[in-house]
Amino acid sequence: MIRPQLAADGRAVRLPIAARAESLLDDLALAFVEDRDTLGALLTEHGENVRALDHAIYGHDVPEYDRAMRAAAADGSREALVDEVPLAGALDDLLSPDEAITLAGRITRLAAHIRHRTAPEGTARP
Repeated sequence: MIRPQLAADGRAVRLPIAARAESLLDDLALAFVEDRDTLGALLTEHGENVRALDHAIYGHDVPEYDRAMRAAAADGSREALVDEVPLAGALDDLLSPDEAITLAGRITRLAAHIRHRTAPEGTARP
């Protein structure tokens, strides 16, 4: 489960997910070493789909149906990559109700600590 922390400057709550990204990159690299041709082709295809989607999103003359088709292509190539790198699908935390309440409580306590320390004198707090 993600362990919320205060940011280094003490002005924000930090949800550290870098370790998960590192783990995903490691698994992606291992999958690439095991089958360069397949994973290389999937990464190339996904990169092209994402580039086309970016163009469709930010292009002024791109019809909505074209944007939807490019988004579907990017989703499909992303799903194919997730199938090749098994850990990628397991990165989401599934929290029981008690775990979710505990996490929410930790975040709330940290946020309250920040608000208490940073609110100007005489300011009414909601």
